[in-house]
Amino acid sequence: MLKDGIIREFKAGLRGELIQRSDERYEEARKLYNGMIDKRPLLIARCADVADVILAVRFGRENDLLTAIRGGGHNGPGLGSCNDGLVIDLSLMRGVRVDPTGRTVQVGPGCTQGDVDHATHAFALAVPSGVVSTTGIAGLTLGGGHGYLSRKYGLTIDNLIEADVVLADGRFVTANVSQNEDLFWALRGGGGNFGVVTSFVFKGRPVSTVYGGPIFWDLKDGQRVMKWYRKFLPEAPVELSPFLGLQTVPSTERFPKEIWGKKICIFRIPYLCEVKMAPWLLPRPRFP
Repeated sequence: MLKDGIIREFKAGLRGELIQRSDERYEEARKLYNGMIDKRPLLIARCADVADVILAVRFGRENDLLTAIRGGGHNGPGLGSCNDGLVIDLSLMRGVRVDPTGRTVQVGPGCTQGDVDHATHAFALAVPSGVVSTTGIAGLTLGGGHGYLSRKYGLTIDNLIEADVVLADGRFVTANVSQNEDLFWALRGGGGNFGVVTSFVFKGRPVSTVYGGPIFWDLKDGQRVMKWYRKFLPEAPVELSPFLGLQTVPSTERFPKEIWGKKICIFRIPYLCEVKMAPWLLPRPRFP
């Protein structure tokens, strides 16, 4: 059990905020994207800058606390939180800086995909990433990151140029092809637990217009659609990055009420193109 004096000292050293179980904001602060996850951390450190992250990492280490790192809080199994430990919450660190000349994008670890898209769009650039705007860019990147631009530009992690990292002992390092190369290699496919990334630098890819939309089929047609998809995709241009899925239609206003709750096969069709081309001019699927 941590003594109150130790917690007060930690709180006083943060530029951000420290949220405890007794605070009114605790219930809201501990929520994750996956509502089925119900973890109750002892402390949530909302870091304002790199110095806060260094302090939080050292505090967790010195006090032998189970520590979780939260970016966007979108991780399905809820790895952005923990029970009875310390959550290092990076959601306040959401700056994005675009270099239109060098075509690079520096991104804070608390940014969502929507934050990055908003900043890069003004310069006709994009960072290849996922398919949901509220997904945290940090977890998405370190997990690989597959999305609508991946067939042309690769995974999110393939576009990572550099990362600033706070290691487990509190040291701050930069990892790229010429500095801490082993760490850079590990971040780009080795999974987690190498440290807390406090900044990402990505290649900015030229993107002018993306057309697209969904096509729905009844679930009973799913087998035929998937067989066609398997044959079609290797022959499709890399500018076309379709996704195929089986799902139940959510009961929300985004979908016609007559298909709410219906089990469907869905084909999402994003098409990256340099010229204005209506999506209905794309080849229509033909099944045997």
